Amino acid sequence: MTTANQIIWDDTVLPFQLDNADVRGRVVRLDGALDEILGQHNYPTSVAGLVAEAVLLTAMIGQTIGLRWKLSLQIRGDGPIRLIATDYYAASKDGEPAKIRAYAGFDAERIAASDSTPFENIGKGLFAVLIDQGAGMQPYQGITPLAGGSLAACAETYFAQSEQLPTKFAIAVGEAEAPGEGAVWRGGAIMLQHMPKASPHAKDAPSNDDALLAAQDLVDGDAAENWNRVSILLDTVEVTELIGPHVSPDTLLVRLFHEEEPRIFDAQPVKFGCTCGPEKVEQTMSIYSAKDISHMTNEAGKVTADCQFCGAHYEFEPEALGKDAKR
Repeated sequence: MTTANQIIWDDTVLPFQLDNADVRGRVVRLDGALDEILGQHNYPTSVAGLVAEAVLLTAMIGQTIGLRWKLSLQIRGDGPIRLIATDYYAASKDGEPAKIRAYAGFDAERIAASDSTPFENIGKGLFAVLIDQGAGMQPYQGITPLAGGSLAACAETYFAQSEQLPTKFAIAVGEAEAPGEGAVWRGGAIMLQHMPKASPHAKDAPSNDDALLAAQDLVDGDAAENWNRVSILLDTVEVTELIGPHVSPDTLLVRLFHEEEPRIFDAQPVKFGCTCGPEKVEQTMSIYSAKDISHMTNEAGKVTADCQFCGAHYEFEPEALGKDAKR
């Protein structure tokens, strides 16, 4: 059964501010968009869960970028899960939905044989945030090591290291099954971030053994007290409250932070969207020589390509790629 809250709030990012604590944040709920992203692939449950977490992080972080910008997360490791990649395409204009997509590269046999946690299956590697502001603008890239035991912890470290902003996430994902219906993926999350004017400088030394800054390294005095208070309140959130659909995001904010005077802003709708197409595939193929195209041509005389994000399949005549690739 679909509830009114599900209709109103699913596939949205809701920005808010806690006026009494100098803290801003976002609440995200993804239902149809997340299920569509994961439905493009037959991932093992552990991989699907990590991809879902990455999608939620991407939606919350991406909500802050400018119109027509693109924000991507890349999680790369040396373990059975080699890569998780996400893209968030900001709306073309106010009121339009943003688009999001994701995929993972992994070794199914190694995952099946592993008794490690999903995050441990990524291994050693990096967590990268990339922002593309469009033609003529220099892309931004921020990188931090994989550490902390979760993708949320990696994102918190990224903001502490690269942006000098105390940041905290609470994330929940899972498959929900209504009577008479198949299982669908749902996810919800909250992001808290101390306002930058209250924390302009980091302390001299990180608080952990990995020489990485953490949120508590960036605040002191009243700012530290405010941050600790809202962090403790966020820790009381329950999985069912995050995922919904029975508790709406605005109701949840009041439940968690009513003494902080939460103030909400316009929600940003989000949907699954892939930017692949024949023209982009042809553009990608243009870097290859006629000899390369010849090697890519199958026995049927076609050059094929598949989109890793949405699974779309493309076939081309070698001559259509502008190369004389006849055998």
